[in-house]
Amino acid sequence: MNENINKLREEVWLELEKIADLEALEKFRVKYLGKKGAITALLRSMGSLPKEERPLFGKAVNELSTEVEEKLEEKEAQLMEAKRARQLAEEALDVTLPGRAPRLGHRHPLKQVMEEIEEIFLNMGYTIADGREVEDDFHNFEALNIPKDHPSRDMQDTFWISSDTLIRTHTSSVQSRVMEKQDPPVRIIAPGRVYRCDDDVTHSPMFHQVEGLVVDKGITFGDLKWTLTVFIKALFGQERQVRFRPSYFPFTEPSCEVDVSCFVCNGKGCRLCKNTGWIEILGAGMVHPNVLKIAGYDTKVYTGFAFGLGIERIAMLRYGIDDIRLFYESDMRFLSQF
Repeated sequence: MNENINKLREEVWLELEKIADLEALEKFRVKYLGKKGAITALLRSMGSLPKEERPLFGKAVNELSTEVEEKLEEKEAQLMEAKRARQLAEEALDVTLPGRAPRLGHRHPLKQVMEEIEEIFLNMGYTIADGREVEDDFHNFEALNIPKDHPSRDMQDTFWISSDTLIRTHTSSVQSRVMEKQDPPVRIIAPGRVYRCDDDVTHSPMFHQVEGLVVDKGITFGDLKWTLTVFIKALFGQERQVRFRPSYFPFTEPSCEVDVSCFVCNGKGCRLCKNTGWIEILGAGMVHPNVLKIAGYDTKVYTGFAFGLGIERIAMLRYGIDDIRLFYESDMRFLSQF
């Protein structure tokens, strides 16, 4: 039996010397010290020995087991040290290399366009008005000459919270609240988020608008045309041409759509402008007398004009973007271009 122990000892040392990684070392541990290991099997074979030989044999096997455990610990320490050395070599840092500057963020392209629009109107003497996004039916519709049975409500797919509460469909609701509290003259723009049940490559259920309102004595359609012409040329370039077309909005009369000459073909006709040479960018008109009356303004003394434009549409036209959803996907490959 001692011959078996000595033979096993030689086998253990030879095999242990060849181990080069921790995974092989664990397999070695199981092979010799596990429940079904070779050394454990020797201990279980003691039952076949004469009673007087068992103590010496058990002592010899236990000594072998202790030796193997000690050698395992030494080998494991060596392998761990070698592993750390390899990691340090692979992950070494050259402190003499130039540092990497942190990546700085910047304003979102929609925010950039909105701030540029705001700056143009601030330079023209306007003030910025803000308002609530959760609005009541009166200020979002009725105060703007859109009664409950008015067919124009079908033009705006509304998110209703209750029978009288909604998420605003336009920032014109800010105008109705300003007129409710402020006597003329009024000269404001109202930028902000608005919401409609619409979602495709050119529409989003949440988007941004800038509404403008001027009310004072002697305001005419000529003032509206001058204001929007100055604004459009400041935003898109002095070479741009501006066109006003008759249209319909329940809160303005007369109303118009405003077009700008195409940025790509300069009015000659191309795919972007659908070969018309013009691109629609906003709607406008003279404030409807009913809107002024609801606000408590004397329509014999005061007149005004209003206009509204979508920030996303302006940004898409300016940067040649064909999918509005890109603005909201937080894709740095897209956003880092602006």
